[in-house]
Amino acid sequence: MNKVIAAINMTLDGVFDHTAVQASEALHQHYFELIDPADVILYGRITYQLMEYWKTVVAHPTGNKATDAFAVSMDKIEKIVFSRTLNSSNWDTATIADETPEKVVSRLKMQQASTVLIGSRSLLIQLMKFNLVDEFQLCIHPVVAGRGAFLFEQQDWRQSFRLIKTKTLDSGAIVVYYQPL
Repeated sequence: MNKVIAAINMTLDGVFDHTAVQASEALHQHYFELIDPADVILYGRITYQLMEYWKTVVAHPTGNKATDAFAVSMDKIEKIVFSRTLNSSNWDTATIADETPEKVVSRLKMQQASTVLIGSRSLLIQLMKFNLVDEFQLCIHPVVAGRGAFLFEQQDWRQSFRLIKTKTLDSGAIVVYYQPL
């Protein structure tokens, strides 16, 4: 059975806006190590379109080993995109889903043991409600954004977690690994 992991960056005050955090070599290395062995990553349209940036890094490497390795991993991993407005993707390894996230993840969980990643907040929230997320990896950056969208704002349900591991990056960011109870 597949393991479904939701991995998200956020600030100390809970904002998940990617522009609020500083990417570092250690951060790219961390996500390379997560993505490289995984089989598929799930995105909503907005996050997917942001991630298309990495195609340009593959075409024009930066010279930074961790950044370039992350770009190659991002390029090669299968991506499933959930969108009501996109009809096709511009990436050879990306497809637009024709089923709901719950149906896709339920089907993926029944396949041969591997890893399914969730890379979008909206999908994380939606799949949590169906108990389809096995692990949460929250990378908390040492910055207060002060404003923006909060990772779990306006949720009408309660969820408890068990801490299973922590990892500190040289930037001071901390990755906390949780399993839902």
